[in-house]
Amino acid sequence: MHLSTHNWMRAEPLEITLKRIKRLGFESIEISGEPKQYPPKECKPLLQKHGIRCWGAVTLTLGERNLAAKDPRQRAATVAYMSSVVDMVEQLGGSEITIVPATVGKVVPDGNPDEEWAWVVAGLQEIYARSEKAGVRIALEPLNRFETYFLNRADQAMALATAVGPNCGVCLDVFHMNIEERDMHAAIRTAAPRLTDVHVAENNRLAPGMGAIDWTKFVATLKACGYKGALTMEAVAPVDRTPVTPWPNQVEKNPVDISPEQLKFIQDHGSSLLSEEFYTMLYETASKTLLPLIR
Repeated sequence: MHLSTHNWMRAEPLEITLKRIKRLGFESIEISGEPKQYPPKECKPLLQKHGIRCWGAVTLTLGERNLAAKDPRQRAATVAYMSSVVDMVEQLGGSEITIVPATVGKVVPDGNPDEEWAWVVAGLQEIYARSEKAGVRIALEPLNRFETYFLNRADQAMALATAVGPNCGVCLDVFHMNIEERDMHAAIRTAAPRLTDVHVAENNRLAPGMGAIDWTKFVATLKACGYKGALTMEAVAPVDRTPVTPWPNQVEKNPVDISPEQLKFIQDHGSSLLSEEFYTMLYETASKTLLPLIR
């Protein structure tokens, strides 16, 4: 196992992210699935410069992106978007793409369960065919019920992956598991045959080491299941705006330019534009908590 990270949680140049994680013992990055924002021709030299490899990418399934949409044109556009992320990962030399099938934040379905299952399987099979040729493994990620109605647990993800294809993987996220799984360690064992990626954050979605998760037991379970992939940092810090905040430096006072869509995605996850000092503290805590367990 090794430490990796997403980079969508704070609006900052990729090079700043790479400098920080290299210093703290991270080996790879799971780049936000926005090929136009992170063109491989520009990103690959930066990764090489800082000695960080591309682990993969995660789809930002927001706006009109939705494999479970009733409108076939919307589903086709989503397939095209997710396929472009596969292409990005292939060009960056990455291994996997984490896919959230339905729009994040959408909790009302477009069709009945049988219709939506068929729509999603068909769309994923198109992306799967593309990814198999590219040598990039897709991994289906369950989210908690407040972010999606479609895929919430490891057993559901395993059923969907089985329907898609023999090499279709599953990604587990500790924050979501803490809400949805009766026993997250049993869920790891359920997903073990297809487990491709693991996203890490605390029960409160702060960095590992700042909440209630037993990381020693969690990592031990992964090791017992033979998992050898990334632990991908995805702490999405809730902003404390009260007088009792322990982090008076939490919010960025001089934010960089950010697209409205990216800002909305961060805010919809209960966060805001975080200061570099606070954000770096999250990574330092994660590194101190997890590195001794995986070495």
